[in-house]
Order: sequence, then C-alpha cells, then structure tokens
Amino acid sequence: MDAARTPGIFVHQYAGLPNGPAFEHWRERAFGSCGLDIGPSHGDSIDCRLQVSVVDNIALAIPEGASAQYSRTQGGLADGSDDLVLIAAHAGLVCVAQNGHTVELAPAQMVLVDMGVAGTVGHTEEDRFTSIRMPRRALLDINPRAEDKLSQPLSDGALAETIFRYHALAANHAPHLDAVGQRLTAQHMVDLVGLLLGTDAEHASLARGRGHAAARLDLMRADVMAALGRNDLCLSEVATRSGLSPRQAQRLFEQAGTTFTEFVLEQRLLLARKLLGDPRARARKISDIAHSSGFSDLSYFNRAFRKRFGATPSELREA
Repeated sequence: MDAARTPGIFVHQYAGLPNGPAFEHWRERAFGSCGLDIGPSHGDSIDCRLQVSVVDNIALAIPEGASAQYSRTQGGLADGSDDLVLIAAHAGLVCVAQNGHTVELAPAQMVLVDMGVAGTVGHTEEDRFTSIRMPRRALLDINPRAEDKLSQPLSDGALAETIFRYHALAANHAPHLDAVGQRLTAQHMVDLVGLLLGTDAEHASLARGRGHAAARLDLMRADVMAALGRNDLCLSEVATRSGLSPRQAQRLFEQAGTTFTEFVLEQRLLLARKLLGDPRARARKISDIAHSSGFSDLSYFNRAFRKRFGATPSELREA
C-alpha cells in the first residue's frame, strides 16, 4: 500500500514477501526516485510503514514496523545524489553499514552517512530510528568539516534531545507551512545537525543564534499548544522541558516580539473563539468552553475575550 496523507507527507506501507508484481510495483513507487532498495531485516518478509516528510530541501523519515532494511546499492548510486543523512537511534540497537564499516547505535546516538556511498540500515519493532536527509552543501555551509565526522557515532545529550523533538514536530507540521516557513524550518534543522557535529566557533555562534534558538522556541510553543487546557501551565515547566532556565525561555519569547504570558493568553483566546464558533459545541456552556481553554476565572475570561475580539463570548456565539 502506498499513500500520501497530505501534500509533503508521504506514507509507504507494505507487508509481505519481497517478490512478485505487487511488491515490485510498490518498491518502484516508494523508492525508485530516491535510489534506495528494500528487503527484510528479520525473517523472510517485509513489514514496514515509512513516513517521509519533505520540508523545503530536506526529507524527514520515520520508519516503523517489524522487518525492513533500506539499502543504497551500487545501482542506486547512478542517480548522482551526494546528500548527507543523519540517522538517529530511538530504541534497541540500530546497525548502520557503509563502505564496509558497521556502526551500532544505542538509543540517543546518531551517525552521519553519505548518499554517495553504498550502505544499509534496518529496523525491527525493537530497533528503531529516524533520519534527516539534507543537501551536502547546506550542511557544509554551517559546518565546513562535516565530512570528517562521517560514519562516527555521535552523542550530545541536550542537543540530541532537541533534534529528536524538533524532528517529530517538523515531520508532522512543517509540510503544512508556507514556503518561507518550510525554508526556515529546514535551515534550523541543518543548523542543529551542524552543532551536533561540532562546528567551529564562528559557525557555531551562527547556528546557535539562528537554528538552536528558533528550534527551542518552536518546541516551547508546541508544548504550550498541547497543554492549553491546563490552567496550571507555567513558564518554568515549559522551559525545563527544553533545557532552559525560565529567564532564557522568556528571552526567546521576547526576541519573537511577545512574552510567555501573552503567547499563552492569545492561544487560549483563539482556542475559545474556535470552540464558540463550532456548531458541534453549540450545546456546551460558555463556562465549560472557558475552562477547556485554560481559564479558571470566568469573569477574567469574559473581559479578556471582549478586549481581544470586541465582543463578549455570548455575542460572538449568537453572531
């Protein structure tokens, strides 16, 4: 089975033996354009679900399933791609082979590999990874010596955690952004990879100020959006999750032209307005909608809502 859920997000799914017309047709549709081949990583059958999210000039992959091994063979090298790929282990032991050399990655370890060289990586239900494919030139611009780190296990606790979380956020949401938003997201991801590889001081300062800071702010915003209904949501909790002090987190919000409190209030008011305009929520009390949007004080909710939208919640609902 092969399907695209939304523009920019593609899902390639297959379960069965690696032969026959159905398999060949699926393999060509899923991997023919990227120079990869696929076979079992465990047993005789393939069982995989591969999500690929294209964000500007990078591709973010999330492989799942009990048996799949992805190969860059000599035949696949004919496409001429020299992209670089960061493979990040999430669970188990992920084996990455390239140019006769095998690297075993424990959880939270990563390795940079070269699409211009034959190699393999596989997963099972226990051994899981994600990957980031990016143009070689884009990574070399932020880390001119990136190629020196090819096929070496990489690990950097807090930075690796940021890459994991930003990968998940970007893979599921960035394809919905406009062209400018996608370009910025892709650049931030490459900046994070450049920092992981240990770039020089000049490039590291650029990557921290541009990519790392922006990624952390995006992740904090996403944490807020996921917890809007909690009236005990606080800056220190959100900051800690991103490895920041409350003051550092507040500074990032201020650099974006707002404060943490203002951002939370704005998102809660927007959520309440959306719920008030939803025909499916017509029977819900306004106090219930206020509570669901994170407001514990109904009077404060009414005042803030009217100040923001020029009408009370009741008036907006009737309109």
